[in-house]
Amino acid sequence: MEVVNALGRRKAAVARVYVSEGTGKILINNRELDHYFPSPILQYVVKQPLNTLKVDGQYDIKVNLFGGGFKGQSEAARLAITRALIKINPESKPALKAEGFVTRDPRSVERKKPGRPKARKRFQFSKR
Repeated sequence: MEVVNALGRRKAAVARVYVSEGTGKILINNRELDHYFPSPILQYVVKQPLNTLKVDGQYDIKVNLFGGGFKGQSEAARLAITRALIKINPESKPALKAEGFVTRDPRSVERKKPGRPKARKRFQFSKR
């Protein structure tokens, strides 16, 4: 099997994923998964599509991540891995879609408006 690549985004984070057959090694920016994401919750988020399809020991995954924070990066990696798994086996799409991994989360930070301190916050109003 050749290398399958996919792209995932979440907030400001972008994940490029390269999936090939292997022993289940996940490298993120040339570091092991547990070194890049020390939190077990974020490790679980990245592995969710693999655990759903029960293929967590079958593929070697190389991820290039940049932008955003660790939560957005983990969810961007999850989306990219999901898209790569669907490219490998299109029959797995309904199982992944039922878990909600196929949908790109469109929420991002609202832009700051001119004449205001933040996007929606206003300066304190003074009557007199």
